[in-house]
Amino acid sequence: MTTPNETQGLNFLQEVIEEDQRAGKHGGRVHTRFPPEPNGYLHIGHAKSIALNFGLANQYGGKCNLRLDDTNPLTEDTDYVESIQRDVRWLGFDWDDRRFFASDYFDRLYAFAEQLISQGQAYVCSLSPEEISAYRGDFTTPGRDSPYRTRSVEENLDLFRRMKAGEFPDSKHTLRAKIDMTSSNPVLRDPPIYRIRHAHHHRTGDKWCIYPLYDFAHCLSDAIEGITHSVCTLEFENRRVLYDWIVNALIKGDRPNQYEFARLNLTYAVMSKRKLLQMVTERLVSGWDDPRMLTISGLRRRGYTPASLRDFAKRIGVSKSDSLIDMGVLELSIRDDLNETAPRAMAVLRPLKVVVENYPEGQTEELEVANHPKKAELGTRKVPFMRELYIEADDFQEVPEKGFFRLAPGKEVRLRSAYFIKCEQVIKDAAGNITELRCTYDPATRGGDSPDGRKVKGTLHWVPGNAPVAQVRLYDRLFSVEQPDRDKEKDFKAFINPASLEVVSDARVEPSLAQANPGDRFQFERLGYFCADALDSKPGAPVFNRTVTLKDSWVKEQKK
Repeated sequence: MTTPNETQGLNFLQEVIEEDQRAGKHGGRVHTRFPPEPNGYLHIGHAKSIALNFGLANQYGGKCNLRLDDTNPLTEDTDYVESIQRDVRWLGFDWDDRRFFASDYFDRLYAFAEQLISQGQAYVCSLSPEEISAYRGDFTTPGRDSPYRTRSVEENLDLFRRMKAGEFPDSKHTLRAKIDMTSSNPVLRDPPIYRIRHAHHHRTGDKWCIYPLYDFAHCLSDAIEGITHSVCTLEFENRRVLYDWIVNALIKGDRPNQYEFARLNLTYAVMSKRKLLQMVTERLVSGWDDPRMLTISGLRRRGYTPASLRDFAKRIGVSKSDSLIDMGVLELSIRDDLNETAPRAMAVLRPLKVVVENYPEGQTEELEVANHPKKAELGTRKVPFMRELYIEADDFQEVPEKGFFRLAPGKEVRLRSAYFIKCEQVIKDAAGNITELRCTYDPATRGGDSPDGRKVKGTLHWVPGNAPVAQVRLYDRLFSVEQPDRDKEKDFKAFINPASLEVVSDARVEPSLAQANPGDRFQFERLGYFCADALDSKPGAPVFNRTVTLKDSWVKEQKK
């Protein structure tokens, strides 16, 4: 399992670019692109690619395009387009005036296809998709020529134009590149480059009923846009020969080149957009932006910051070989960021009432509490102290176990930034459940220190008795095993963690948190980092999502 390398030198893509610039290739230009398909929301793997492509362009004084690869109208939607743009901007990158769609080039791509036919390098095949697949063979089975491979240029042009005119039903004909059916690489065995698909397109409407396939559209879109370094993930490595074949057959002069890097594989996660969509459509999660999902939208709603995702991409680096990244690396990035930037606050998730018997009834005092222990510039806030308070129920044990340094009968503890208190009496209901603690406080310990020098081992967070109620959603990892889609005998959904979400409806928070704005982030002292939910939280009715715990509890579980 890979851990972050803080002493990385140049990655292999930087080395390629620097060598190209020294050689004067592409006239010294660096032009990259981020080319997502608008058929789902972007996930953490896309965040790595975004940071890489825009980062390389920024580093070498170049440009990076955003190009939506919308060549499959059956799976694409304007909602996905909007979410992609929103995510890229949120991560801190901008394409300026260079937002393109593959559909912008449909006329040009069609002309390229006719050119390929005219050059004798493409033909219309009338085999069914299943027959085409069978004829192409695989790595152990050689390919066979289609019986339609010898059609004349004139017949191919006529059929292709009739395909475009809508004369034929779906799958009746396919345009294929004529390359080499005997190639050891099945990718080169006359791959399909255009298909009939009578479907409404989100941008071009019903203008087209034939659509280019990815392999044809992508490389030519790169060439049209003047891309120099076409960076994609490792699964496209064996398709690079097809990328080069198409570009060399149709493009004169400066041509783009494809380079592959290892895609992100993360523990306790699935990175397939198809599987993410499956969880959404089967309502196993609340949507693409469910805070348990590793979509960028889900991470944003959970409380992750753009800086933390950029830092994560930097930590894991760029390589040519696949590896498995521990989820703890991602969580470390957000902890490091929020530890520096998140103001502190107090919340009690499972309230236990405390009555300070020697505190004057009806009196309230405002305690000045620092918003951050090491950043005075973040200021202070007022927290009211009164006779009735709440502490966490598990911060009290009637019969304390060994090593328990929190509150117990006759024991004294510190309340954060307030006073020492001592438990004098335990109140229970008829069923024997603890409902209230009666305590006393030492007025001389205001601020948390005793003038007589006595020490206490426990410091508890607390909230005043008039603390507002809040809903707190305790999110955890969505899957309970490291590689949920590795087991071929079980569906990945069988490993969904039943404890990935716990909703606490009656938490108490200090008064300042009641007015938190959606998206505001805090460290709840001793509990973790939390974010006011972007959709459901409202001033006066706060809802908080746990972004991450203060420490990695999964390390302990793995050791067990």
